[in-house]
Amino acid sequence: MSTKQQRSPTAGKATILGIGKAFPRQLVLQDLLVEGYIRDTNCDDLAIKDKLQRLCKTTTVKTRYTVMSKEILEEYPELATEGSPTIKQRLDIAHPAVLEMAKEASLACLKDWKREAKDITHVVYVSSSEIRLPGGDLYLATELALRNDVARVMLYFLGCYGGVTGLRVAKDIAENNPGSRVLLATSETTILGFRPPNKSRPYDLVGAALFGDGAAAVVVGADPVPGVETAFMELNTAAQQFLPGTSHVIDGRLSEEGIYFKLGRDLPQKIEENIEEFCRKLMGGAAGLGEGGYDYNSLFWAVHPGGPAILNRLESALRLDEGKLECSRKALMDYGNVSSNTIFYVMEYMREELGKKGDKGEEWGLALAFGPGITFEGILLRSLLH
Repeated sequence: MSTKQQRSPTAGKATILGIGKAFPRQLVLQDLLVEGYIRDTNCDDLAIKDKLQRLCKTTTVKTRYTVMSKEILEEYPELATEGSPTIKQRLDIAHPAVLEMAKEASLACLKDWKREAKDITHVVYVSSSEIRLPGGDLYLATELALRNDVARVMLYFLGCYGGVTGLRVAKDIAENNPGSRVLLATSETTILGFRPPNKSRPYDLVGAALFGDGAAAVVVGADPVPGVETAFMELNTAAQQFLPGTSHVIDGRLSEEGIYFKLGRDLPQKIEENIEEFCRKLMGGAAGLGEGGYDYNSLFWAVHPGGPAILNRLESALRLDEGKLECSRKALMDYGNVSSNTIFYVMEYMREELGKKGDKGEEWGLALAFGPGITFEGILLRSLLH
């Protein structure tokens, strides 16, 4: 996408210089998901089927991508068998899949950045879908033919807020190492949690109706090279906090059968009750944003779409105008909740939207994500687009 810069980057501040995404080949239409899932898991419980159909409608998801395929189930039928110890098989599938997606997203990002891979000085790699030593950070650096002195950071098992955490880490690296260029890659697959439905695990149906697979990548650096690099977003204040006493609300455990997740019904409410204070803390990083009261509608919003209930509660708590979360809702509709990747799909839509608005586009905005802890992660953004 060709854009002009209306606003000059702040000297020494980290910016996003390129963005890319990638997905597995298997595209799932939400309207066809129930029949396929019930067939693949040999489920004959009509009550479960009816519940999954209702969930699929309420998620607002239309399409998703998945690593899981007919060919994989034919090779590993035990993945659809209740109680089978299949963690080895799942990791054997996940490791090459997440690496390939991370590579494709990174190559798309480097193309958008318009510089060469050898100019990358640091790598931050985020995934909740692999367990191995060395980690995916090394394999990604090797696949991309990065320099062997590239400095690497691997962030495991952060869940849905991992993308914004990675962005915060990349920001700190870029601002404290003059001239550095940080490749941040995220890659996720639901293969570790795929299993047949069971009435004792209603959370599995939520996952089947909501989550998808994919990867994303951004290049982060301060002081863009004039005529060579084009920054579209500046990263200002970053913050993280957890809500004491809520670690049980999002609970994930690794077992011989894969990963089990439990999602508390009160998650949207907890976010609604605490989000305004967190946003005010972030807005304090820009002079004038909080003067005369907090006008949340003066900002653009890049919010991780954990689900429609979370977006609705946040919209209500902050009294946002209709359409303020449109980029988040569109990402959810097109890709589902893809864990740490999703915030970057939202940002790509946001770049497009702000570019279309031109001079009328908002200058300041917030990137927000929520995950296990309950953890809030956020960054105050400044649009550089014309």
